[in-house]
Amino acid sequence: MNEVVILEKVYGDRRGFSKLDRKLGALIGDLEVEWKLSAVKKNWIKVTLFGEDEEVSANLVREEFGEVPYKLSAVEAGKSYRGRFTDLGKVGYGAYVDIGIFTPKPKDALLPLYYLKEQFGDIPVRQMIRKFGWVDNLPVDVRVTDVEFGAREVEVAFTEAQLERIKSWISDGLDKLFVTGTISEKIEEALVKTGHGRDVKRMEELGLMETLLILKKGTQAPGIIKALGPHLKGAVFGAIKFSD
Repeated sequence: MNEVVILEKVYGDRRGFSKLDRKLGALIGDLEVEWKLSAVKKNWIKVTLFGEDEEVSANLVREEFGEVPYKLSAVEAGKSYRGRFTDLGKVGYGAYVDIGIFTPKPKDALLPLYYLKEQFGDIPVRQMIRKFGWVDNLPVDVRVTDVEFGAREVEVAFTEAQLERIKSWISDGLDKLFVTGTISEKIEEALVKTGHGRDVKRMEELGLMETLLILKKGTQAPGIIKALGPHLKGAVFGAIKFSD
């Protein structure tokens, strides 16, 4: 038996498990292996593999989806990790990112306020969260800047590529929606049902349960949220708005 906790979460819409199962079928379905999916701490997904090809399958899964660091002692300064925003707006001294540290106890990494202000200007973090459309579980790539093993504290910064993406999202003049807690296929269905597919310039899967909708020029995010909301029960929306 091999176990891998991958860099994906399933929450809200349980169809995330079915979608992940299909992805695994395409990746390792031809090998002599069976697999089981389960949620572990904080909705991270564990893939348990059994069979003759379980070791090679586990390596393919790691390569395709990535793997959490598990232990604080495995986290290295200077190294990049893929995480998820968590508990946004609950504190005023920064934003927390869950990168998958489980032991000695679950620990989130901090994007400190001084760093966020250096990048985005002197505005309160809660205002920043609203302005940039950030929502819990939104995937972000971060680089560890400091690890205090005694105090069990981890500080991070956005990777250069992630920072460039965020800055492009907030400067191109197009309203955007982040939708978390449902799969992109469900969002596509809702766009068809409401007739708003024509208002979307591009859809990007940011993760298994996280999607970015880039709206066409002149299309306003609040109107699209109002239309899609009833069709996407349990989904969470974040918006970047260029006009009120």
